[in-house]
Amino acid sequence: MGERCGWCGTDPLYVDYHDHEWGVPERDSRALFEKLCLDGFQAGLAWITILRKRDAFRAAFAGFDPSVILTWGEPEVTRLLADAGIVRHRGKIEATIGNARAWERLEENHPGGFTEFIWSAVDGAPVQQRFTSLSQVPATEERGDLLSKRLKQAGFKFCGPTIVYAFAQATGMFNDHLVTCPAHDQCAALA
Repeated sequence: MGERCGWCGTDPLYVDYHDHEWGVPERDSRALFEKLCLDGFQAGLAWITILRKRDAFRAAFAGFDPSVILTWGEPEVTRLLADAGIVRHRGKIEATIGNARAWERLEENHPGGFTEFIWSAVDGAPVQQRFTSLSQVPATEERGDLLSKRLKQAGFKFCGPTIVYAFAQATGMFNDHLVTCPAHDQCAALA
């Protein structure tokens, strides 16, 4: 058995995330929406910070149900800015509300909805990478860059190329586990 990817360190929460979530192909529209929003909140912070606050985020954002969030306005923004359990950043909070509205438009107008819109960036199938060291794993990738542009055109915010590639890695669009990591083959088998 090989060693897991070194980026997760030894924090039990991070190790569990690495072993059971990161890189697993996700096709549920609501779960994809949640992950994209959380990656937006992560901008400028360490992912472990978001993981530690994820339950609070889920409670504050109605389980990341876009059909609920899209109705929110200034009263909800004010409430969220006072919630010490989450990252209190007005721009990111307002982006999440706007992203819910963009999500709904894609659900209604794009064949296959948000899930198909996202996964079409990789022709519907996870890209199986063969990295042997963390130094080989890119921060961005051409297909992720294109998806970032398409998301922005669809009205999404906090979805730059680095955020979108991290999202694509986490949701299994790219299997960027090192080939020496047991999770690499596990995620590949799910493709």
